Amino acid sequence: MAFNLFSNDVAIDLGTANTLIWMKGKGIVLNEPSIVAFDRTNKNIIAIGKEAQAMVGKTHRDIKIIRPLRDGVIADFDCAEGMLRNLIRKISPSWQPARRIVVCVPSGITEVEKRAVRDSCEHAGAKEVHLIAEPMAGAIGIGLNVQEPIGNMIVDIGGGTTEIAVIALSGIVTDESIRIAGDEMTEAIVQYFKRHHNILIGDRTAETIKCEVGSAVPLEEEIVIEVKGRDLVSGIPRMIQVSSADIRDALSEAVGQIVDAVLNLLERTPPELSADIFDRGIMLTGGGALLKGLDERLRRETSLPVHVADDPLTAVVRGTGRVLENLNEYSSVLIKSTRY
Repeated sequence: MAFNLFSNDVAIDLGTANTLIWMKGKGIVLNEPSIVAFDRTNKNIIAIGKEAQAMVGKTHRDIKIIRPLRDGVIADFDCAEGMLRNLIRKISPSWQPARRIVVCVPSGITEVEKRAVRDSCEHAGAKEVHLIAEPMAGAIGIGLNVQEPIGNMIVDIGGGTTEIAVIALSGIVTDESIRIAGDEMTEAIVQYFKRHHNILIGDRTAETIKCEVGSAVPLEEEIVIEVKGRDLVSGIPRMIQVSSADIRDALSEAVGQIVDAVLNLLERTPPELSADIFDRGIMLTGGGALLKGLDERLRRETSLPVHVADDPLTAVVRGTGRVLENLNEYSSVLIKSTRY
């Protein structure tokens, strides 16, 4: 029984697009989309994660599907709490609530938003909740020593937010959190097809297009793909062919804003840390780091070395897990929150 309690400590990367859970002693035990399907009549949760994602765009009037997180923070409190409770139950068959939870949050989070995350975890059964900033967790996850007096620059591109931070001495020296990330790129693709081809495509189709052919710089060999959607004029399903150059054009504004945010932060970085970044370069983490050629684009714009982390999708949860396993050693990197 005591072992069960001990092993039930979890670290959570509560993302806009995906939620990943790390269990103490076991590593990553869950990686599911942050989606909830519930019954409109009685508000009961029908499905979460992958099961709910399979229903997107295919539900009848009694089922509503929502993403409880928007721009990296909780938008629907009840659904987020229900999703957390169900996800923790999935990984913990003993039905015991997690005793201690470490959750990562955007660095630009407000005090009210921190309180919402804390309360959701407590209502899901946690006795002790610690918060850590996403760029800090990402830096720890990719193996950087954040406690040294050396500057490291992290760009974490998630679903709802892009977090850019310069880290030294267990703290964030300067940071920039913009609400332009993977979701905005997906939405830009949907809008592109509406405006240029009079075709309406679903978010899942747009997401697939982004992952398969989306890029930030011209590809050596441009790819042509077939896209199916509904014609906005006739209302009849239609298929068209588009090239990766068209998709790059659709993504250019969102990518440009991320590049501008990186340049903006570099301008505000203290000179001693700028020297460190010149030597060590910029680290990319998060799902957005997988966009083809994004590292190349940043390299051109900043003239600095740019490295994509190994397995960028799990960097943040791995860092949060490492903090959970060594809470005393990493206590200085946790967000100090005022308790009311």
